[in-house]
Amino acid sequence: MRILIIEDEEAAVKRLQKMLKEITPESEVADSLVSIKSSVQWLKSNPQPDLVLMDVHLADGLSFEIMKQVSIECPVIFTTAYNQYALEAFKLNTVDYLLKPVKKEDLQNAIAKFKKHQPKVAPAIDIDKIINSFQNAQKDYKKRFVVRYSEHIKTINTDDASYFYTEARANFMVTKDAKRYVIDYNLDQLETLIDPKVFYRINRQFIVGIHSIDEMLTYSKSRVLIKLNPPCKIETIVSTERSSDFKQWLGGE
Repeated sequence: MRILIIEDEEAAVKRLQKMLKEITPESEVADSLVSIKSSVQWLKSNPQPDLVLMDVHLADGLSFEIMKQVSIECPVIFTTAYNQYALEAFKLNTVDYLLKPVKKEDLQNAIAKFKKHQPKVAPAIDIDKIINSFQNAQKDYKKRFVVRYSEHIKTINTDDASYFYTEARANFMVTKDAKRYVIDYNLDQLETLIDPKVFYRINRQFIVGIHSIDEMLTYSKSRVLIKLNPPCKIETIVSTERSSDFKQWLGGE
């Protein structure tokens, strides 16, 4: 069984590959792709896989756009962190999905379901209906965080957060007054909790607020170097895959 992975987070790809090797060692990962553009090119140039694992949100847009540009003739299992409003659209289209971060048991059940009821022809999917569901959905974003420091517990309004980052397997929030707090959410989870019009994930390590950007400089390979306020000791560079989308985000698109 040849499985194609479409996912723009390297850590998530490695985790999926590891779980697939444990769950179905006879399967082969045909390739792992990070964008709509690369996925369309691959599907036009290669034989169809037996199964596709596809993240909903890629660096260059919603992955449903892939299916509008090229025919996918095999079943697709979507992965999504948007469990508050997106799932109804999947149910209406009888499409299988897994919530991120993907658990081994859930992936195992999905693979078993696929093997047992493997269709000769992929089920029809109303892509426009799913896209409209995502675009029109109203989400109540997280208004505050509970943080702990020393023996104390306090709440911090999301509006007071400047940026979030991960370092040494810990996750941090830095506030506008330059204070740093450990938080209980990883960046994948945070992306689903905070307003994407205000905060943007520039790479695997950082989510920045529009108000925290002090200066931007051109960098190699079309990347962008960001100077943050409050300053951060770690260099913050927009990844190549996200640079185009980042510029659209800056313009409020």
